[in-house]
Amino acid sequence: MAGYFSVLLVLLTLGSGLIWLIDHLMFAPKRQERLAIAQTSAGGQLDEETAALIAPEPVITETAKSIFPMIAAITIFRSFIFEPFQIPSGSMMPTLLVGDFILVQKYSYGIKDPVWRSQLVDVSEPERGDIVVFKYPLDERVDYIKRAIGLPGDKIVYRDKRLYIQPKCEEGEVQKGAFLCNEFNKIDFKLINDDEFMQGPMALARLNEDLTTSSHDILINPKSPERKGRYYQQLGTPADEWVVPADHYFMMGDNRDNSQDSRFWGFVPKENLVGKAVFIWMSFEFDNGPDDILPGWVPTGVRFERLGNIQ
Repeated sequence: MAGYFSVLLVLLTLGSGLIWLIDHLMFAPKRQERLAIAQTSAGGQLDEETAALIAPEPVITETAKSIFPMIAAITIFRSFIFEPFQIPSGSMMPTLLVGDFILVQKYSYGIKDPVWRSQLVDVSEPERGDIVVFKYPLDERVDYIKRAIGLPGDKIVYRDKRLYIQPKCEEGEVQKGAFLCNEFNKIDFKLINDDEFMQGPMALARLNEDLTTSSHDILINPKSPERKGRYYQQLGTPADEWVVPADHYFMMGDNRDNSQDSRFWGFVPKENLVGKAVFIWMSFEFDNGPDDILPGWVPTGVRFERLGNIQ
């Protein structure tokens, strides 16, 4: 839907701008000529009502002139600067909750045209730990949001609910940031376990995971078995190990046992990147149950404490 809306905005901008331009170059001068003749005959300036009767501006032109500046500003802002998104699922809990409305910085990973999404300007690459919105590789009409775990050339292992990363290092390098080269670095985490989050009747363990460049909280269901049989199988690697190809990224949800991510469907190409999630501008609670009068999509409260930058 986001892709269709982008195309609609571009078409509205081009259409209204073209109508305004054609009128300005072809029809407005003729209306001005008629007014000049009428004013000469009347021997003075005509009032607005009389002028509108003599040389009326078409409704479509008037509408185009009124909406073009606003539509053009929205299109530029949404296509190249920031785009709003709503979090629809719990795959990024506890970092992002259902009902969070976020802003995605569109220019973080390059400037793309809003229709064909071809790269116009290179800006930077995702960093490990970034929360990224991207086009789902198996259906690019759908936007996904996950955390960038593996960068191009990295080797990733997810085993026994623990993450291991061997970064790609250039020849002669000993370290890549805080990671040792040619070794699987076991990602440290610290148990928080505030019992705030549940998966059905099961309390989830909350842990703080340290990717060295950034730390963030994740959720683990200790009693949920690993779904290794459903993992994306890359040729030449074990079932729970992946080598990230060039210009691709390995994405994972923070809610590790309730996230469909790169472990299950593979890597995200660079051209699928939409932007970096940077800010929660609104957060609604939706607590209406099947027995409530109001439907489930009606908010029951606002979580003001969640507003601000995304970690």
